Amino acid sequence: MLDPLLAASPVIVILVAMVIFRRSAATAGVIGLAVTVGITVGYFAFPELADFDRPMVSGLAGSAAEATFTAGTILWIIFGALCLHHLQMQTDAIDSLRTHLGRLADDPRLLAILIAWFFALFLEGAAGFGTPIALAAPFLVGFGFSPVQAVTIALIGHSVGVSFGAVGTPIIPQIAATDFSGLAIAGVTADFHVILGAIMLAVVLFLVSRTTAEEGVDRPSVLGWFVLAAAGFLVPMWLIARFVGPELPTMGGAVVGAVLFVIALRVMHRTKDDDAQRDNDDDVMPIWRAASPYAVVITLILVTRLIPPVESTLQAVEISWTLFGQFDGSFQPLYHPGTILVVGFISGGLLQHADAEDFREAVTEALKMLVPVTIALVAMLAISRLMVHTEMIDVLAEAAANTGAAWPAFAPIVGALGTFVTGSATASNILFTDFQTATADRLDFDELRLVGAQGFGAAVGNIIAPHNIIAGCATVGIAGQEGDVMRRTLGACAIYLIAGGALAWLLVG
Repeated sequence: MLDPLLAASPVIVILVAMVIFRRSAATAGVIGLAVTVGITVGYFAFPELADFDRPMVSGLAGSAAEATFTAGTILWIIFGALCLHHLQMQTDAIDSLRTHLGRLADDPRLLAILIAWFFALFLEGAAGFGTPIALAAPFLVGFGFSPVQAVTIALIGHSVGVSFGAVGTPIIPQIAATDFSGLAIAGVTADFHVILGAIMLAVVLFLVSRTTAEEGVDRPSVLGWFVLAAAGFLVPMWLIARFVGPELPTMGGAVVGAVLFVIALRVMHRTKDDDAQRDNDDDVMPIWRAASPYAVVITLILVTRLIPPVESTLQAVEISWTLFGQFDGSFQPLYHPGTILVVGFISGGLLQHADAEDFREAVTEALKMLVPVTIALVAMLAISRLMVHTEMIDVLAEAAANTGAAWPAFAPIVGALGTFVTGSATASNILFTDFQTATADRLDFDELRLVGAQGFGAAVGNIIAPHNIIAGCATVGIAGQEGDVMRRTLGACAIYLIAGGALAWLLVG
């Protein structure tokens, strides 16, 4: 009993500090890191370094190196997103986009569907690795959403597509760890989302509707739009996963759903005065120019992810290192989402006729905002690497497996735990797919279904992973308020995990 309790203490400390005591991610991270180091030195060890003369020193140094290196790759994404956002503010492109999209839909609930659901899901399917939050959250702020609400609904909205994010990357380690095909794993994973995914869209609309109600605004029901948006993404997502494979369900579902949704909006809003709109266009930046940075980013994502020769050429340039034979890191600078965001920032600015001062101001503001974020990221990632290398995470998973016949209900929680600790659904699947199949074999459960439950849970954990929240808050200028965001996403995560656990128990049992 002592091992699981000690292994869980870093996670408990972070949750208590951020959710109950409302501490910033930097403060919670530093406290949690102190606890983790203390437990590592006093109780756990680095099994893979047993043959070294000083395994504890080597383990701590290696974990710190991995954390710092990974933080740098994440900060590169945040930097690009911040530069792009501040440039949009400098050139008034955000105001122009607000005007143009306001003609399509001026209801904040519909705007939330367009940006926090379809736009974020598309970016998740195409790029993943923090890109959806880095772009969608500032975009939402530009449309009048509060920064905390923007990060919250972007995190919740994109989570349904994380299982197939970055052109199916999270499924790859599951294919390698099992005898199942990518098509089979994609199908059972998509079963969870197609049945339950509307819950997350409902949560997004509930959070936005509650804000408008508090403001005393009486708006008509959006039930029909909710059904259209949910079905528009989930049905094609499930069909692609079931009959095509794991690479395109999220991106394809987002494209199909968004097209249907925009067509419906245009049909419903044709009564607007087109002449008045054309008169006002003289004072507003054309939509193609205002949206050009996002268009460049999306185009580059599609080209670099869907054209194999381009993808392989960019991936061939890699910076990598290894320490003590157990610790490593790698960075593909030309393929990395951060580089794409920086190119979008520069190219979009030139298309918008931004001057040197606009670029300088955007970069300066971005660099200022990165300073406090760095501490939080390094601390949280150091906790993650220590928990992985000292096998604390394995201890927690083994304890969960002792639930026996009830295990399927807890299987998604293990996937979410892996993502909470590592910040990556792919990393969670690397950590726990073997564990899920071994548990299924020991308890005589359907292995394929439990692999699907793992992929589902890993996606859900994305919305409460501290360094994802840190990155999201950084892009909208609210570093230090990560606890406020986590309190909101924690409830959505719990609801989705409970529903997923119940469904897994029904399907597997």
